Amino acid sequence: MELRKFLNKDFISIIPARSGSKSIKDKNIKLFKGKPLLWWSINSSKNCKYIKSTIVSTDSKKYEKIAYKSGADIVLIRPKKISLDNSLDIDFIKHTIKNIDFDFKYILHLRPTTPIRNKHDLNKAMEIFKKNSNTSLRTVQEVSESSYKSYEIKNNRLLTIFNRDVNIDYSNFPRQNFPKTYVANGIADIYRKSFIEKNNKLFGNKVYAFVTKPTIEIDNGEDFNLLKKKYS
Repeated sequence: MELRKFLNKDFISIIPARSGSKSIKDKNIKLFKGKPLLWWSINSSKNCKYIKSTIVSTDSKKYEKIAYKSGADIVLIRPKKISLDNSLDIDFIKHTIKNIDFDFKYILHLRPTTPIRNKHDLNKAMEIFKKNSNTSLRTVQEVSESSYKSYEIKNNRLLTIFNRDVNIDYSNFPRQNFPKTYVANGIADIYRKSFIEKNNKLFGNKVYAFVTKPTIEIDNGEDFNLLKKKYS
């Protein structure tokens, strides 16, 4: 029975934790409820029933120690050149794939900046993904105000985002007139190892939308204060 359970674990989780955050110093190890943010993603991974190995990708020896102390199975030190502000997710994902010496099919990408997750959501997302032919999966949540009502500013003038020829009066219609829109929330992304290796892309054009309840993703100090206030 235990062997059969292990063979069913064809996911690895990858948790990125670079040390050079500009918005909040050492954001990925900042304490929340007495635990580093990194710990929360590791703990979520360890409680998933399909995860073969929980892996942290970092550029910091300090973070490496914290990750192992928090329960990570493997910590990979990645090169500084793929740990910059403008580095892409695919860089550390490919670095991880290259440095893992056991078989797996799928990757669960968990960001430390979204510490509050429901383990049932993660397990369900993995189960759904294994049963379909989508190239990837991304968790999203509905935004309270449709993005069709959003603007950008050019030369101090408001422009509607989705159709430059539409005047502002149209975007001022009631929200019920517009489609619902969603934003990625960092709870999870799921990728296929084979797709990444073949196409040099993470998502592709068949991305399964897994809708979750709203959660807080930490981009700046205000987000972190809101998180502490909500879960104090």
